[in-house]
Amino acid sequence: MSQPNILTIRPDGPLQFEGDLTLQDADGNVLLQGNEAWLCRCGRSRDKPYCDGAHKHCGFTDPAVFEDTRGESLQSDSGHLTLIVKQNAMLLVKGPLTLVSRDGQSGSTRNRTALCRCGESKNKPFCDASHNACGFRG
Repeated sequence: MSQPNILTIRPDGPLQFEGDLTLQDADGNVLLQGNEAWLCRCGRSRDKPYCDGAHKHCGFTDPAVFEDTRGESLQSDSGHLTLIVKQNAMLLVKGPLTLVSRDGQSGSTRNRTALCRCGESKNKPFCDASHNACGFRG
């Protein structure tokens, strides 16, 4: 049995993915294939899409507690997960995923989602297209 795909939302910090994952750019080029990735969600990393710790110095705050009104019921949270870095935009996630908040209590499951990379979404960790207004690059 494969391990589950889990996204832990770190308070004031990165997105921590664990599972069977492939990270690719918008053109399909593989950036990482493995079982763990720490990705920037403050929008300030100099090594996007990866976290470089910039959130500690740029004033990024987010308590990592969320409500997911669009969660899905999945038969399994294991299987291959594809993370697609959209240029100057969101992180698209395709495949079974369990999202967990900092308290370990808030959570949901999804088969597809779009996550914020610019740090400006009013619905973190989810993308609300704020990257368009804030001029996010990466």
